[in-house]
Amino acid sequence: MLRSSVCCCLAVLSGISVLSAQNGAQFRDWSDAALADNPRLAPKLTCAALVSQTGYDVSIASATTVAATADTPAYCRVTGLIQPEVRFEVNLPAEWNGRLYMFGNGGYAGETIDGLPRQNTARRALARGFVAVQTNTGHDATIEPLGTFGASPQKVLDYAFRAVHVTAVTAKAIAQAYYASAPKHAYWDGCSTGGRQGLISAQRFPDDFDGILAGAPVLNFSGTMIAYAQYQKALAAAPLTAAAIKTVAEAVLAKCDAIDGLKDGIIDDPRRCSFTPAADIPRCPGDVSASGCLTSGEIHTVEAIYAPVQRAGAPFFPGWVLGAEAGWTPWFTSPTGKGIQFNFGETYLKYLAFGRPNPAYDWLTFDLNADLDKIQMSRTLLDATDPDLSRFKARGGKMITYFGWADPALNPMMGVGYYESVTKTTPGTLDFYRLFLVPGMQHCGGGTGTSTFDAFTPLVKWVEKGTSPETIPAARVVDGKAVRTRPLCPYPQAAVYRGSGSADDAANFSCAAR
Repeated sequence: MLRSSVCCCLAVLSGISVLSAQNGAQFRDWSDAALADNPRLAPKLTCAALVSQTGYDVSIASATTVAATADTPAYCRVTGLIQPEVRFEVNLPAEWNGRLYMFGNGGYAGETIDGLPRQNTARRALARGFVAVQTNTGHDATIEPLGTFGASPQKVLDYAFRAVHVTAVTAKAIAQAYYASAPKHAYWDGCSTGGRQGLISAQRFPDDFDGILAGAPVLNFSGTMIAYAQYQKALAAAPLTAAAIKTVAEAVLAKCDAIDGLKDGIIDDPRRCSFTPAADIPRCPGDVSASGCLTSGEIHTVEAIYAPVQRAGAPFFPGWVLGAEAGWTPWFTSPTGKGIQFNFGETYLKYLAFGRPNPAYDWLTFDLNADLDKIQMSRTLLDATDPDLSRFKARGGKMITYFGWADPALNPMMGVGYYESVTKTTPGTLDFYRLFLVPGMQHCGGGTGTSTFDAFTPLVKWVEKGTSPETIPAARVVDGKAVRTRPLCPYPQAAVYRGSGSADDAANFSCAAR
């Protein structure tokens, strides 16, 4: 598993390398002056004295002063353990802005907190004066990779929701002891699993964070893994080669690209495109595999990916959206072995779903009609689908979620469906919760869209200044240079071209409902 990813990238699995999915552009637009930054607070204790914060459930392993560098101020690094195996780190700057920043995990978590990308995320927050916090969620992936920690019911609970909560509570207590002042505001930032952690915090523990940034949340965790089984069954029957996937991607773009009025290599909203694999993908003559076409078996596989997962004749999980095909490798399939989703779905159904690990279980035999009732407990623990956010709203919490329309790892319709269910359940949703969809963006970043953006700074402004995010500036960056800018718009609005000027300039777009 890729434990060096920051908040959200999923894994290195069975030799498959996955790039880090954390949005490294957070804090890009940060300005102390613009935010009327809080007066900086100095410590009231020595760093070493924080070892005395050890208690019945919490053990402080170390409290060490780290010298300032060119990029990071001096800070006190506290590491510890919350029973039974929740490892955590709290970094406290010598000059504190009164805010706490906690960032999330990826995949099945268990990351080493010393990993360089995770440390770099903490240092970005420290450089702005935040207390920076992280946890491994209660197990060590080098010892218990993927979902194999499922043999321990406590570790399952810690991974599902407890570790983030108890770490946040512990970090606030440590900050209170060090500065003799409680955090004025606490923030969460995560993507993928980190996004799910943010949503489940809002649902279960609404007092933990004032602001939550949840990118590409795997909020319907169980549904995602069950859907993976459907895709992998189809791929086992008729695999897709890289050339076949390329043919599918080209056919989708040819049919869907210009629907929004611009032929720019980006599908603005894939729901607006009517694409039929059997009619719109070239079929190989004689049903013999060849370049630039698909056989009937391959087309059936593509249809299975785009089709909703059904239970008892009714939709259970949405079909995959059009436009994510460029990322099907390595997510759906891999030229060197199993795709990432195979490993993720298999480990869920073998170790977590049924409440008792069964390493010999053939996960592709899972029967949605017969077996769903048998996994209700894991769904209750892991899924973050409760649309009732009234407690989070009532205590003044604010939340931003975002999803790439071209995400090949997690279905963006989860994010759309959840947001729409919240609007029906919690009145005044726009007053505290907004969803931003990013055309062309893959999993938490990357792709052909404007995937470089800072959604964290607008969240802080919303919480502390009451300035709701009407747009978020975004860019497509190539070799360090912004080659395209666009506004990101709160759903259901989208960026609409005004009809003149460069399509690569955000000034020529406005947010409007389509």
